[in-house]
Amino acid sequence: MSSSVQRLQATGSALRDALAKQDWAAIGELDLQCRMVVDAAMVDSHDEEELRSGLENLLSLYRELVTVCQTEQRRLAGELVQLNQSHQGAKVYQLFG
Repeated sequence: MSSSVQRLQATGSALRDALAKQDWAAIGELDLQCRMVVDAAMVDSHDEEELRSGLENLLSLYRELVTVCQTEQRRLAGELVQLNQSHQGAKVYQLFG
């Protein structure tokens, strides 16, 4: 296995671990690393099947990541709406209280 494909797998593994922990700061950093590792693997790898497999695994991981991010975004949006409604309710209460 080429070193660039090994780095691709290692970075993907670290990204999967960060996703499991929902460590968004680490995910941001690892996303940048993944981009660089993919670029390097595209240039350095001579085994197309090995590279294809590594990229397919990474693509699957990114699909999962997008789904988790969308779910988290909806959850946070709901919390912000509730917070805003509570804040508005407190203002009304202060006006008439």
